[in-house]
Amino acid sequence: MNEEIKDENVRKEWGKEVFDLLSWYKMDVVKNAKVMVVGAGALGNEVLKNLALFGVGNIIIVDFDTIEYSNLTRSVLFREADADKGFFKSEVAARKVKEINPNINVQYICGRLDSDVGLGVYRKMDVVIGCLDSRLARMQLNRLCMRANVPWVEGGIENLTGSVRVYRQGENCYECGLTENAKMNIFMQLSCAGIAHRNENLGHTPTTPVIASVIGAVQVQEAMKLIHKEEVREGIFSTLTGKWFHYEGMHNKTTVYDSAAFDDDCPSHECWNEVLRIPELSADTRVSDALLMLKEALKVKDVEINLRNDKFVDIIVSRHNNQRFTPMLPESKIPDYVDSNYDLYTSSRSDLNQNAYENIDEKFPYKRLTLREIGIPYYDVIEVSTEKDTYHVELTADEHRYPFCLNEL
Repeated sequence: MNEEIKDENVRKEWGKEVFDLLSWYKMDVVKNAKVMVVGAGALGNEVLKNLALFGVGNIIIVDFDTIEYSNLTRSVLFREADADKGFFKSEVAARKVKEINPNINVQYICGRLDSDVGLGVYRKMDVVIGCLDSRLARMQLNRLCMRANVPWVEGGIENLTGSVRVYRQGENCYECGLTENAKMNIFMQLSCAGIAHRNENLGHTPTTPVIASVIGAVQVQEAMKLIHKEEVREGIFSTLTGKWFHYEGMHNKTTVYDSAAFDDDCPSHECWNEVLRIPELSADTRVSDALLMLKEALKVKDVEINLRNDKFVDIIVSRHNNQRFTPMLPESKIPDYVDSNYDLYTSSRSDLNQNAYENIDEKFPYKRLTLREIGIPYYDVIEVSTEKDTYHVELTADEHRYPFCLNEL
């Protein structure tokens, strides 16, 4: 009995004996911190392990992919049985992180960072850590974090080389640092319905477990600094904001470059600070009811919901055989729809035309659908246009889905 009580006390005081020795470590700050990790591959595994060991109190994991055998050589949280059953990376990672530290809160989202995670979730985070392997995904995450005014830590690895950068609204920007060719390639992907998400899964970047450990450690080190906001303001910490940390493992070279690209005309820099909360509005609200709520809340006659992250596709036509298909899905779901339909899958992409809605108003013919069904995620912040102004409105009724986000901003 006494032994059980002792073990319980030790569990509740996770890390206290060690972290009390660190002059900068504030246990209450770390316990209350909210961190989102986007990407649960090799890099994400290392980041999550380190966050759990540090005792970061609230973690959200976002990843749409499943575990493959190729992941096992460099992913500390995954096992062969996980690959056998094709489990989702985010789900398994959440379970393993809780095994490391049972005292922390962990949630996972099996989905995409833009179409399945509402901006309201991003706004509640202290820091977002990106463990992504494509420029398109990084650009999307950058735009969301800029809108939410939340710093994010980017990490990238290949072979024995890796890099880390920190981006903050008003100081530096991922998109501004891209070359024109890189931007062109991304926008070409975005202009092709379904192709962008399909390309996310093509090919594998050669990486090693050691480079994931090195870069994941630096990412968490930066995140811990950003969590301690007061220490950063007082200059006790220097972050990698406006810098580029580069590690080359072949010859053990570490270099930090200046990298503070920030173009005032960049579309990524919009910051949605003023957000109207509507307690009854949810992603499960029908479009017809949502339009009515918005009119009443804004005291206007007409409103238009702008689908900033995910268009709604009702029709696809194949010019090859004049077949007409009615997916009635958000554009992010079209790749799976195409893959499941033989006639579409075997068609050339240039033969496919789609009809997509970017703006939703009273003329929208499918107002019985819910906001979620047209591509708006739970707890999102939607952009609403009226005749005179543009507003940003939170789907506040979805807040309960993320229990540790309930504290006020």
